[in-house]
Amino acid sequence: MAAPAAADGSQPNPLMSLLPFIIIIGIFYFLIIRPQNKKRKETEKMISALKKGDRIVTIGGLYGTIQSVKETTVILKADDNVKLEFLRSAISSVITVSKEEERKELEENMYNNNSGDS
Repeated sequence: MAAPAAADGSQPNPLMSLLPFIIIIGIFYFLIIRPQNKKRKETEKMISALKKGDRIVTIGGLYGTIQSVKETTVILKADDNVKLEFLRSAISSVITVSKEEERKELEENMYNNNSGDS
């Protein structure tokens, strides 16, 4: 037996059968693809703006201060005599330290250095 035809004898609109797929693609774009592209662009901007003296965190969780910047790598100072070379892509974020926090850290370092002399 043949499938019943539409009452007026015309075929259903093929656009209506594609509409659910178009809606799903739109949802994927706005919920997945677009946010990933925005985050990638922000990360590229952050990496290209790295400069000497920035405090950063690597993907592995290492905190350090940038000593020098090369084309594809950076040299980090992790401690007084420890310098490490990392790829720029291994930098997770740049830490912005407020002036007040920086002052407190300097005071603590001065106190710790003076108390060790006694």
